[in-house]
Amino acid sequence: MKKVALLLILGAAVLSQPIEAAPNLKNGKEIEDNKCYKCHADKSGFGDGSLIYTRKDRRVQNLERLKVMVARCNTELRLDLFPEDEADVTAYLNQQYYKFKP
Repeated sequence: MKKVALLLILGAAVLSQPIEAAPNLKNGKEIEDNKCYKCHADKSGFGDGSLIYTRKDRRVQNLERLKVMVARCNTELRLDLFPEDEADVTAYLNQQYYKFKP
């Protein structure tokens, strides 16, 4: 009886946790292409928006910092991205350029 109660409690705890969907890399790329690239191209002065991700003196040195920078751009530039969009952009940029371990 105690085992059944314990299993029910554990099951309820697991079910009460939010389920995080896997990042949508296609959505992340689309957002980066449409909302990020032009700004970064203008900022680089060379017309190439990817230079900001690949330069040697880049500010982003780990996955947590990448998440912070994506959120900062979203807030400061009023991109109106949902949290899951930020996660998609972060995942896309990490997969495409940074290669940080999760």
